[in-house]
Amino acid sequence: MGAFQASMLSVQNLWYRYGSTSTAWTVSEINLELASGELVRLLGPSGCGKTTLLRLIAGFEQPSCGSITLFDHSVASERHCVPAEQRGIGMVFQDGALFPHLTVWENACFGLKHYEARQRVQWLLDILGIAKFRHRYPHELSGGQRQRLALSRSLAPAPKLLLLDEPFSNLDVEVRLHLSQELPAVLHECGVTAVMVTHDPEEALAICSRVGVMRNGRLLQLDAPHRLVDHPANSFVARFVLKANVVPVQWHQKQWHKCLGPLEPSHGLASEEQELMVPADGLKLQQNEHGRWRVQSREFLGHGWRYKVTADGVTISVIESVDRSWGLGDVCDVIWLDRQRVVLLTKTDGSK
Repeated sequence: MGAFQASMLSVQNLWYRYGSTSTAWTVSEINLELASGELVRLLGPSGCGKTTLLRLIAGFEQPSCGSITLFDHSVASERHCVPAEQRGIGMVFQDGALFPHLTVWENACFGLKHYEARQRVQWLLDILGIAKFRHRYPHELSGGQRQRLALSRSLAPAPKLLLLDEPFSNLDVEVRLHLSQELPAVLHECGVTAVMVTHDPEEALAICSRVGVMRNGRLLQLDAPHRLVDHPANSFVARFVLKANVVPVQWHQKQWHKCLGPLEPSHGLASEEQELMVPADGLKLQQNEHGRWRVQSREFLGHGWRYKVTADGVTISVIESVDRSWGLGDVCDVIWLDRQRVVLLTKTDGSK
């Protein structure tokens, strides 16, 4: 965990399923250590168990198996569960969960009893830039201002751990980007450790200490952003997070081959239970009216085009510059630009 302090949150072998009759596990075999001062983002598709994991940490659900420890004190297991209000954890929900009949000031102060805490509220409203709206009601605020208010209310009791469940997902792109960039500085100023759920890979990788990738209730990889980009744990992480090509390999005529041609021995393939990750910008389309690849779709990215091309039942993505435009149905070859920019993957998608 680098320069961060000792673990403040420990999740050990956590399992949970909704209802006693359900056979499907919502989360399973979750192991997580969170150090003081970290901002960890949980990333994964809808229904993968991200929000359920937050609810278990917060105390809204009790584990079916495993344990949760805060500052070396057990707060949850299959035998006991410390109530949410006694854990000292703050939570920001997707919709903000504000009281419509209370003003900004009243919402931020809700539940606080001490004068010192109200002084903290004023400080939070100042650093979050909404102090001038203290007499307004939630419906008189913009979406970004409402989420700033929700954040200030969650931080007002001075929690040591803050859980954020896709707090910016309902905001427009510019506001979401701005708040996401501001969040680490606000948390650092408040001395708060945080776990934030998102389904947006770019948002997850942008500003955080580590990224956890989930699928089907399992935590597939928990790593620093650069480690996750350079060394994805498996093909699902490569596809979902990095939008990279994952291509199968085959042994043919005493040599390893993939859909883009033969492989050099230096790639270190040991068995057919492996695949290669090839970045989309590490490939190039080359004109050839007798080529084996056909352009299936294209997407304008602003800085270039993302093409999907198919051949022999295999579909791959290629990113090209804006000065070359390919049409749907065009036939071409795919050239491998940099044979060093590949990553060897275990042939699994983490679904088991």
